[in-house]
Amino acid sequence: MEDYRFYALLSRMRYITRWGLMRNTFSENIQEHSHMVAVLAHALALIRRDILGLPADPERCATAALFHDASEILTGDLPTPIKYYNPQIKAAYKQVEQISGDKLLELLPEALRPSYAPLIHESDETVVPIVKAADKLSAHIKCIEELKGGNLEFESAAKQTRQALEEMHLPELDWFMDNCLNAFGKNLDQL
Repeated sequence: MEDYRFYALLSRMRYITRWGLMRNTFSENIQEHSHMVAVLAHALALIRRDILGLPADPERCATAALFHDASEILTGDLPTPIKYYNPQIKAAYKQVEQISGDKLLELLPEALRPSYAPLIHESDETVVPIVKAADKLSAHIKCIEELKGGNLEFESAAKQTRQALEEMHLPELDWFMDNCLNAFGKNLDQL
């Protein structure tokens, strides 16, 4: 009997902490982050399809979002200032992510690899922009929640992530930011 390790490795996502260079009021791991990105990608795709009347596949977006950081199981979470420091580092890291994704796929039965490959490697061009927007939106929400907790360490990150979201010019993202984002700054009684 074969011993496929893909799913066991995925369960270790909870051990990889995000925002490692920042003082956090609460920690966030890539498993929690991936769940939130999936929720947001699903929401953005639904907004795109059901409110804006544009084509989108919410289930595919949510599934792709669940796996968008899977390669970090093998690479760890490289801090954003390093990851995007210059084009050479960015390209090299993309290559490392590709190799890491390939290694993960090798841990699956061969019959399942074609189904997982576009999720691990984010190759569906109709899904990628929505998942990227959800990923950045999740980061911005983390900043909002940290600021709400009095942690000014996230002030610059909040401004940077907000600007990046606005520069995406995705109608479903703009709709979400106009209609849903402010609620993340409220306390439980206000919700």
